[in-house]
Amino acid sequence: MSKHFVWTKKDLLGLEYLSREEIEFILYTAASFKEVTTRQIKKVPALRGKTVVNLFYEPSTRTRTSFELAAKRLSADVINIAVEASSVKKGETLIDTGRNIEALKIDIIVVRHGSSGAPNILAHHVNSSVVNAGDGWHEHPTQALLDMFTLKEKLGRIEGLNVSIIGDIAHSRVARSNIWGLTKLGAKVTVCAPPLLIPEGIEKMGVRVTNDLDTALKGADAINVLRMQFERDAALAFPSKLEYFKQYGITAERLKKCKKEIVVMHPGPINRGIEISSEVADGQNSVILEQVTNGIAVRMAALYLVAHARPTGTRGGEKPL
Repeated sequence: MSKHFVWTKKDLLGLEYLSREEIEFILYTAASFKEVTTRQIKKVPALRGKTVVNLFYEPSTRTRTSFELAAKRLSADVINIAVEASSVKKGETLIDTGRNIEALKIDIIVVRHGSSGAPNILAHHVNSSVVNAGDGWHEHPTQALLDMFTLKEKLGRIEGLNVSIIGDIAHSRVARSNIWGLTKLGAKVTVCAPPLLIPEGIEKMGVRVTNDLDTALKGADAINVLRMQFERDAALAFPSKLEYFKQYGITAERLKKCKKEIVVMHPGPINRGIEISSEVADGQNSVILEQVTNGIAVRMAALYLVAHARPTGTRGGEKPL
């Protein structure tokens, strides 16, 4: 990746419309910020004078905290808006909320929303940069980027890796972003879930589909285990949690049949004893906590790049609404 690459997008809304070179440049930039997190003073002046607003319409621990830490380590001012205590509860629309926030002369809005496409809509109605922190079942780009960053850090490459994504594919924005990113960087992706948790037509995204866990684990260099999203009606597809764990849970016994150096990932929060055993989650193959750590560097890169974008005339470089 050339250090002379120029970032042109004012927004980061998803990986579907990013090129391979753009994804690689984010990871390249994140690597330089990872070094900052190892210093005694974990701060650089890259966004001094800028203001970042975290606008979260859904609950979050890791992502919101990670974005807040990333912004502060770049020396930005940070405002966290608790939607449940805001004018949204009085009926204010997303667009009006965004415009009113922008009137306060802020620079970046990090938004998480339960409706797919909400960050895209917001980005087309404000001049501030918009970063998608997860929207409905659509995308969660920075989670996929930190997953890929962790994989590259552990295995040295993405190109040619066999990566299996296991679990609630149907309701997972993490799965979609990972599929877009991994396939563009040359990985071979398999998705594995019960039939009702496999979205129709997902093969068109360039993945192999299986309902058999042993097939998904065979030959895999890494597995990304997804949370069963029971709050999004996943229980209707697989009503018994115990039965799900018996058929699809990642256990130490199953891991013995895999490559010795297989990397085990999970975007969190973990449902222990449902999608993964504690022995595996806390075991030597697990990089779950490393993912959390790497999330700060990746989000530092995302905030830095959108703040210093050199636009080419398109708003965010995304697909038009």
